[in-house]
Amino acid sequence: MITIPYLLPVILLIGVIAISLKIVPEYERLVVFFLGRFQVVKKPGLRMVIPGVQQAVRVDLRVITMDVPSQDVISRDNVTVRVNAVLYFRVVDPERAIIQVEDYYNATSQLAQTTLRSVLGQHELDEMLSEREKMNRDLQKIIDLQTDAWGIKVSNVEIKHVDLNESMIRAIAKQAEAERERRAKIIHAEGELQASEKLVAAADVLSRNPQALQLRYLQTLNDISNENSTTIVFPLPIDTIMALMGRKGTTSD
Repeated sequence: MITIPYLLPVILLIGVIAISLKIVPEYERLVVFFLGRFQVVKKPGLRMVIPGVQQAVRVDLRVITMDVPSQDVISRDNVTVRVNAVLYFRVVDPERAIIQVEDYYNATSQLAQTTLRSVLGQHELDEMLSEREKMNRDLQKIIDLQTDAWGIKVSNVEIKHVDLNESMIRAIAKQAEAERERRAKIIHAEGELQASEKLVAAADVLSRNPQALQLRYLQTLNDISNENSTTIVFPLPIDTIMALMGRKGTTSD
């Protein structure tokens, strides 16, 4: 039987051991320092960290989704827009993420904001609206290159919104309307050109085949007779009209 004088140290020892034990989930790592110096990165499981001698910092290795606050960006063609984005990153080196930077989350956020303004400021407004995929790749590459020293991997950057002021929205609407009108006029002109080419081809065929001209004449008379009209127009060939006019002039003489 343990007497009371020996019971207290045993209780203290059990308490120290209980405090020293740390449960590390699969998605976390423990960065352990021994008397202020980096010692080891402990993997998932039941781990011991001696209080007062060792210090442990938990690092989450899961992908972090970060909203980049809206930034005022002046495009290359001097248009002011507000742009926000979302950033996906994860810690791949817990040691560097703790030692190389004070707060890797805040540092990554600030870097994303400044990079967003810098990269988008090199593009015109039309490019921001139509080439988002290219700009997303550029942003991801630049941010990932700079955060590599912190043990952070940026997997993706997505621009969510490009907000314009009312005057710019009206200007873009007018531009789109003018573009639609231009396309409509081009299509109409192309249709007129194709129709004129077909008419020229048809006239050429009729001029080389008098029988075809006569059949067309009869078809026209049939179409006129089927309409509810009190006036009937008989088209005559120009040669016939000229011959009649010439005969009339001869008779007058």
